[in-house]
Amino acid sequence: MPLNRREFTKQTAVAGAGLALTGVVGALATAPEALASDESEVYGAGHGESHGHALGYGPLVADPEGVLALPAGFSYRIVTHSGVTRMESGELTPSNHDGTAAFAGPRGTTYLVNNHELYGPRANWPHPVPLTEGLVYDPTAPGGCTVVEIHRDGTVAEWVGLAGTSTNCAGGSTAWGTWLTGEENSDLAGVNGMTKDHGYIFEVDPRDRGANLDPKPIKAFGRYDHEAVVIDPKRGHAYLTEDAALPFGLLFRWVPPKGFEHGRGKLRTLADDAGVLQAFKCTDSGGRFVDDLSRATRIGTVYGVDWVDVPDRDARTVPVRKQFGPGEVTRGCKLEGMWWADGGAYVVSSFARAEWSPGAAHDGQVWFYDPKRRTLTLKVLLGVNAAPEEDGALDGPDNITVSPYGGIVIAEDGRGVQHLFGATDSGRTYPIARNDLNDAEFTGVCFSPDGGTLFANIQEPGILLAITGPWRRQPRR
Repeated sequence: MPLNRREFTKQTAVAGAGLALTGVVGALATAPEALASDESEVYGAGHGESHGHALGYGPLVADPEGVLALPAGFSYRIVTHSGVTRMESGELTPSNHDGTAAFAGPRGTTYLVNNHELYGPRANWPHPVPLTEGLVYDPTAPGGCTVVEIHRDGTVAEWVGLAGTSTNCAGGSTAWGTWLTGEENSDLAGVNGMTKDHGYIFEVDPRDRGANLDPKPIKAFGRYDHEAVVIDPKRGHAYLTEDAALPFGLLFRWVPPKGFEHGRGKLRTLADDAGVLQAFKCTDSGGRFVDDLSRATRIGTVYGVDWVDVPDRDARTVPVRKQFGPGEVTRGCKLEGMWWADGGAYVVSSFARAEWSPGAAHDGQVWFYDPKRRTLTLKVLLGVNAAPEEDGALDGPDNITVSPYGGIVIAEDGRGVQHLFGATDSGRTYPIARNDLNDAEFTGVCFSPDGGTLFANIQEPGILLAITGPWRRQPRR
């Protein structure tokens, strides 16, 4: 994601000039094993034991290679490395790895689709996504996706799945085995040298290279700064996050047209105005409108959700998020990663600062949207990290995945030290890995289909890692 916390602070300094840091939430989870409960209590070590197992996997051990610190008994392997490893074509692996998903292939093969978050003209990047014939949307744009094939014997092949797109960020997998990649950039043709309009979702099939030919944007999902997308396999709705500021972005729902059935290749058949695109509007337990997700200060907060139609989803003159007036929709600071599981969507708001958010300051929220009940429940709440340069405190959730061992795993895009960390169903956190290479964010966190390997990226320069070890079931509370 191009707008990280440090850059976001700079860009909003004018808007927040002269305002004091107020309304800081007390007693939120900041350190591993801490918990922000309904009573705003903080629990330390010793409360994580369940069935003889403590929470997490123990302290992180510094990496002698200076890449990735892991708990004792865990190890990692570098799968791709921008500017170092080569693709099938002989070209070097592109840079700036971001959203990733894993898919089962034949004979024990695992396919990974890996976004490359590259913005602006291609000439700005030494390792853009190669312009493979037939797979290019806009030849002036540097981003796209690569497909990484890992065979059972450990050998790796990589090729282009989509090229010529811009700022490919979180994305999301589908129940029919494809990857939806979104452009977190909405430049129109003629801006930044682009020859086509950007700000769309594209579908990439890791198993069928022919299905990716002649890339077509899914314009029905809207044109804006896309982050993540998930599909409700039961109802067919798509949920999409928008990472934007001034004003903050929105959580969207796309309702398919009557009679539409999802499946391989079906999304590219949609008309540009197919279905209905809507933005969320939350109310609290008293029926009062909630203007911003930063209003929530306790884990367990539940909001009711209504959906408001988007007037102009292709946003030719006015960005989608600016098409709504006060009181019409709910906003959130840096709405980013999502993952579909447990019958609903887990949704991230990376952080909020009181100097530009209307509610309480925090360093990360994870919500759960239940489409059956139409409720949004706060599951994880991270307090403001007072010492980001020190190892320990956790902040800035971004990409997430639901763990086969319970709870969720979060890729950190915070200030200072960067981690992969887990969170239980009650919101308690524990470290899994630390970036010992640099201060770049973690991205693309996901498990292999068999649950034995955790994949994640160090975004810059672009390193895809495979982590293995003694995974075990984590306590729920």
